[in-house]
Amino acid sequence: MPTELPIDSAAAMRQFGVEFAARLRPGDSVLLHGDLGAGKTTFTQGVAEGLGVQGAVQSPTFTLVREHEGREMRLYHLDLYRLDDPDELENIGYETYLDPPDGVSLIEWPERAGDWLPGAFWLIRIEHLGGDRRMLEIQRYGEDSA
Repeated sequence: MPTELPIDSAAAMRQFGVEFAARLRPGDSVLLHGDLGAGKTTFTQGVAEGLGVQGAVQSPTFTLVREHEGREMRLYHLDLYRLDDPDELENIGYETYLDPPDGVSLIEWPERAGDWLPGAFWLIRIEHLGGDRRMLEIQRYGEDSA
């Protein structure tokens, strides 16, 4: 059953990311679905802060993947927006980022990966309601989805 959460500012989106990071364990994958400008990267910056990542966290739009070292685990931030074909994922070793044993993966634009999904994952849908307002729908799929 999805949980809905209203967000009223970029700061609130980032703070939710910080709080959400406490739920994450090595091997977790988080799929972020939303239009351009919805707040996916802002949420990711909050998760990075919650994981103790030092330094700037920006969208890896042109590189597809950025890796960040956190206090206790790594953050793999993937942005599949520029992907033309899911078969291109083989060239970046995408399967190593699904259920990573040493960290967590946050994947923006996961719908571009086709059938390449982790066995279990969090799905966060971000709907832009206008201005700074967003509605998040959060749901766990696969193992331990109770």
